[in-house]
Amino acid sequence: MAQNLGRVLVVDDDAGLRTLSRIVLELEGFHVREAASLAEAEAAIAEERPDVVLLDVHLGPHHSADLFRRLQQDGIPVAAVSGTSEPAEYGLIADASLGKPYHPSALVAVVQQLMGRVQE
Repeated sequence: MAQNLGRVLVVDDDAGLRTLSRIVLELEGFHVREAASLAEAEAAIAEERPDVVLLDVHLGPHHSADLFRRLQQDGIPVAAVSGTSEPAEYGLIADASLGKPYHPSALVAVVQQLMGRVQE
């Protein structure tokens, strides 16, 4: 595994997408944690502050707006992830966004952008 380029929290109720995202990002050198719910995300954030959060706009029946806003207030860059809607529809101004399904290279590019490590 490459060096640790930063901590990423992937919050999504789709286990397959979380796993794929974790593998792709770990291969690039990021330390990745996963959360399947808002409660898991909040526990992970309390335990270890991430540098970047990939946050699904919808987690099952729940909406992620409150966590989204709290992360931004805490200065943690957030990439809104959605397969059905645009984050702006919920009044959320994301630092970045990813539409599902996304290509691994798009995932890496967004995380690098949010980490301030945009490759030329």
